Amino acid sequence: MSASSTLSPAPRLAIGPLELDVPVVLAPMAGITNTAFRRLCREYGAGLYVSEMITSRALVERTPESMRLITHHESETTRSIQLYGVDPNTVREAVTMLVAEDRADHIDLNFGCPVPKVTRKGGGAALPWKLELFRQIVEGAVEAAGDIPLTVKMRKGIDPDHLTYLEAAKAAEGAGVASIALHARTASEFYSGQADWPAIEKLKNTITGTPILGNGDIWSAADALRMVRETGCDGVVVGRGCLGRPWLFGDLAAAFRGEDVMFQPNLGQVAEAFRRHAELLVEFFEDEDRGCRDVRKHVAWYFKGYPVGGELRARMATVESLQSLDDLLGTLDWDQPYPGEGAEGPRGRAGTPKTPSLPDKWLESRDIDGIQRSNLTEGEGDTSGG
Repeated sequence: MSASSTLSPAPRLAIGPLELDVPVVLAPMAGITNTAFRRLCREYGAGLYVSEMITSRALVERTPESMRLITHHESETTRSIQLYGVDPNTVREAVTMLVAEDRADHIDLNFGCPVPKVTRKGGGAALPWKLELFRQIVEGAVEAAGDIPLTVKMRKGIDPDHLTYLEAAKAAEGAGVASIALHARTASEFYSGQADWPAIEKLKNTITGTPILGNGDIWSAADALRMVRETGCDGVVVGRGCLGRPWLFGDLAAAFRGEDVMFQPNLGQVAEAFRRHAELLVEFFEDEDRGCRDVRKHVAWYFKGYPVGGELRARMATVESLQSLDDLLGTLDWDQPYPGEGAEGPRGRAGTPKTPSLPDKWLESRDIDGIQRSNLTEGEGDTSGG
């Protein structure tokens, strides 16, 4: 049985007033989901393409980097921005700014980032443990967003002994969010092991009035269909599975429309996509050197499973200009066929389970005490991304 035949054509996904042709969202990924990558994915498929995580404080302070990250290309007809913050007032100010200056059509709040520099400040996946603080942030953001749909993305919790997703989802639904996305891992798991899809099903059965999106271990269109079938979620959020495979969004669109289509690129088609990505990065950064330096990290993802030698991969991972990249790509055998399973499956760093970095005494209470609250305005730092 083909992957796409296991599910009838999916209905359009409504996120507030936004209607998506297919129920697919690109997960925000720091240093990845900039305008260049979003444009590339959009060229292959359909869905909602979210910016990389942007710090609310940096946005309110209008730092040059944050202002650049919220700038969308004219082709991005649904401008989606993800914010991170730990202070209700700062998050509200950031949302107010985006709305007042007409910079976004959709705003997402990050409560799922597991990286230490975020969780040690009480942000990301650590924050929902402080349920009242979570509620204040979400309620203020929803009110400030007005007619702009505001959504949240979260993890199951901090670790198996400190799960937060059901309580946080109830609070988010009560605040009026337009959808809730769950990455079915805890912060302590990082990206290791297997995502707990039954937790997505449990969330869907608990929250009945707000769309629930599932995230975790979607490496193919077949995985996405299986997640919807097994959990009943209303849509999927795709992160690491699309690294080096922007055409996955074409596969997803076809599968959710009930079409039996899977793009199996030969080496030449992969090379063309990689070159296009580099070109878009140069345009995004307005700097050829910086764009070429940024595309280096994508080399292993694009050429996974293809017969590209280690020496050539190493040279592409040090490329300094589009011309030098063209020269290297020109040495490939572009007619090499799609290698099958070798090009599929997990990609990106999974990491290993670890004890999350948290503020001092964070787990002793679900409430924010005076000392912790006084540190909120400092907790976001002044950088963008996660």
